[in-house]
Amino acid sequence: MKRKTLAPFCLIFATALLHPKLSAAEGAITTQTVQYMSGKDSVAAYIAMPEGEGPFPALIVIHEWWGLNDWIKSTTDDLARNGYVSLAIDLYRGSIAGSAEEAHELMRGLPEDRVTKDLKSAFRFLTKKKLVDSERIGSIGWCMGGSYSLKASQVLPSLAASVICYGRLVTEEDELKKIACPILGIFGETDRGIPAASVKIFERTAQKLEKNVRTVVYPNVGHAFMNPNNKNGYDEATTLEAWQRIHAFLKLRLKGK
Repeated sequence: MKRKTLAPFCLIFATALLHPKLSAAEGAITTQTVQYMSGKDSVAAYIAMPEGEGPFPALIVIHEWWGLNDWIKSTTDDLARNGYVSLAIDLYRGSIAGSAEEAHELMRGLPEDRVTKDLKSAFRFLTKKKLVDSERIGSIGWCMGGSYSLKASQVLPSLAASVICYGRLVTEEDELKKIACPILGIFGETDRGIPAASVKIFERTAQKLEKNVRTVVYPNVGHAFMNPNNKNGYDEATTLEAWQRIHAFLKLRLKGK
């Protein structure tokens, strides 16, 4: 097991802005790669855990179409520093895309039934950890992972919260009826793949069905605006504001504060 007590400067700075009362001890984490069964497959995942006795709330962290790369791992670390046992699952079984073309092929080749099994097995894995409060497990994902964070809310009846960051949505009532937990959706106004109008339809339809769904569409930003590797679309100020909303939502739903 590898022990981490220091974050990259940018993550320390962002954490300090979001949580000015966070102490050095509270921010200490441990990380490791874990192995568990998903159906008949032995799968690996990256886990980051706050130091302390717990139990802590937990998050299933779901990667973009690029795969379980360093940005997802560093974000997982940051979530752990803020008090969540964070499990970053690897839907691609070790593959990481080096180009948009490769990412597209990996995403297209991902079986939907296997994703569902992976979400359920990740949830079970977390419920069995003594460090985890099994009644306070949520999910968060970006891009493709945002879509699967929505799926998690549909296939995990005991999920406590779901964050969708510019993930593809469904608007059919039969699908939205399956939502089992509060949802926060984060989107960009100029996202050509997920139009702002479709986000509002998703929200209105879900709320009509008495689902606890709230979306935020940020002006003048597009898809993947939260990822600093997105050189042409990353927006630091909007990202900070989005993280403030996300942390407030998770604090309410998973920490009860």
